[in-house]
Amino acid sequence: MMASPIFVKPSEHDWTPAEPGIRRRLLAHDDRMMLVEVAFEEGAVGSLHSHPHVQASYVAEGAFEVTIGAETTTLDAGQSFIVPSGVVHGCKALAYGRLIDCFTPARLEFLS
Repeated sequence: MMASPIFVKPSEHDWTPAEPGIRRRLLAHDDRMMLVEVAFEEGAVGSLHSHPHVQASYVAEGAFEVTIGAETTTLDAGQSFIVPSGVVHGCKALAYGRLIDCFTPARLEFLS
C-alpha cells in the first residue's frame, strides 16, 4: 500500500543526526508546513541560530533551557514556545528530552 501524504507514521522516517547528542526525524510536511520530532541527550545543546521560518515547539518530554532573542527560560514537558522569523534562538537539554517542532514554511533543507 502506498504511503499517504495525509496520514504519516513516524516509522516511515529515519532519525537523522543534527548536532552532538541531538537527532531529528520528520513527522509530516508539505511545502507550507513541517512537523519534526527532535530528541536530545541530557546536556545536548541546540546551538544558537536563526532561520526565516516561524517555529512553534512543544516540549514532549524532559526539560530545556530555551533562549529566544535576549530572553532565556526553563521549560518542562507540556510547555511550548514560538520563535519569530529571523530571531536567534537555541536550547540546552537539562535531561533527556524531546521537542516537537513545527516550521512554516517547511524547512526544505531537512528533506535532503
